[in-house]
Amino acid sequence: MPLDPEICWRACTSRDRRFDGRFFTAVMTTRIYCRPGCPARMPARRNVQFYSSAAAAESAGFRPCRRCRPETSPGSAAWIGAPALVGRAMRLIEAGALGAHGDRDGERGVEVLAARLGIGGRRLRQLFAEHVGASPLEVARTHRAHLARRLLETTAAPLEDIAQAAGYASARRLHAALKTSFRASPGELRSGQRANAPRTRALELRLPARVPFDAAPLLRFLGCRGVAGLEHVADGVYHRAFRLGDDVGRLEALPDATGVTLSITSASARALVPVAARITRMFDLEADTVAIAAHLRRDPALRSRIPVAGVRVPCAWDPFEHAVRALLGQQVTVAGACTLAARIVARCGEALPPALADERIARLFPTPERLADANLDGLGITGARIRAIHGLARAVVDGALDLTAQTSLESAVAALIALPGIGDWTAQYIALRGFGEPDAFPAGDLGVRKALAQDGVLASEKDAVAHAERWRPWRGYAVISLWTHEATKPKSKPELKHTSAGAQPARRRTR
Repeated sequence: MPLDPEICWRACTSRDRRFDGRFFTAVMTTRIYCRPGCPARMPARRNVQFYSSAAAAESAGFRPCRRCRPETSPGSAAWIGAPALVGRAMRLIEAGALGAHGDRDGERGVEVLAARLGIGGRRLRQLFAEHVGASPLEVARTHRAHLARRLLETTAAPLEDIAQAAGYASARRLHAALKTSFRASPGELRSGQRANAPRTRALELRLPARVPFDAAPLLRFLGCRGVAGLEHVADGVYHRAFRLGDDVGRLEALPDATGVTLSITSASARALVPVAARITRMFDLEADTVAIAAHLRRDPALRSRIPVAGVRVPCAWDPFEHAVRALLGQQVTVAGACTLAARIVARCGEALPPALADERIARLFPTPERLADANLDGLGITGARIRAIHGLARAVVDGALDLTAQTSLESAVAALIALPGIGDWTAQYIALRGFGEPDAFPAGDLGVRKALAQDGVLASEKDAVAHAERWRPWRGYAVISLWTHEATKPKSKPELKHTSAGAQPARRRTR
């Protein structure tokens, strides 16, 4: 995102943590600089300056905030520095990086984590002692204990499953950890209501949302894009099969007015934490929709299309899966793209274990390794699309494209359009739903250009880009609003003129 002060200020007012590392907020009265999502009291606009890196802010005489630790922001210029390495390690620990080793072989787990960060285990321990005041293992133990307590209080799953989900090697280890941390046994921590509930193999976790939360548009969006055999929406619940590493399972996500109740059935309960992170992103649970809506509704072109409570971006389950589906959807309808994706799943996707499969959920989406050389002939996919899918899969397998390491919208789009068959519209769409980029903007989209038409003249792509500057840094939310509004309004076919003589009609693209 270009460092425009007004765009930066808008992001700050919503405390949107997705902009962490993209820029830094410096307060002239306190001489402190913060992340965009810092929970401290908002300063007056006249007292705020913005910097593109922590180093730039410190060079100007500002010190880092002790509350939000801006020097550890992901994607920042200091990301490879010592404090930032600690911040990245903390995020990996919260995602379960030490869960597989913390109790059985803690030192080996720290060495594995350090290797992922490109440093030695000894150096990682030194950094944690300096910046955190605790070792990596102590941080991991605290995180596991609090997660276990939350699961005990909110689910009726067997103790063995809870121990595995929280990263403990056994129920005995879990019992000892809870005694140490909370001076209570697992039985004492369970609420009376849950203690008498029937035990099941499914594991549940409550995922809170920033209210107000209206899941109906999200479920409609996901439902009409469901891929047969892989996922579907029924009775207000999102169902799908998943693979995370060696773990295979299925999930159910039941949203209500305050969040989502997640239930997973898997051979390993360790899948719960990473699945919860993906569902949180899919349902955009952390977005401040009221603040985003208030900003976007200032534009008369959007005022009637965005509810006061706002809109959420329905992110995809997996960036690679979404990229393949985006390629399939080029120049075809939404239903047509889903049909093609279902054929790929049926031919190339691995079958779910019989204990997890049913008539609607039976297969997994194929991995990059399976698709890199898969025979896709006879599925109704054009030769150009087949070559593009093969090229995408091979780039991921060979490491030329890392779909997990994009740190900015610009880098994500640049990496994608370097591949054959992916243009700007497709790259922006993948960034929007695959990476969750809030400012992604497929400017050439026909729905967007129709919404900005004036006096029967279809807006050009250049005009759309210029108009959308006032929507930043939430252009992606504006796009989703326009698509949702277009899908729900009565069908009509107004005659629109193009802005230049001889311009070709915009081709239909799936969303």
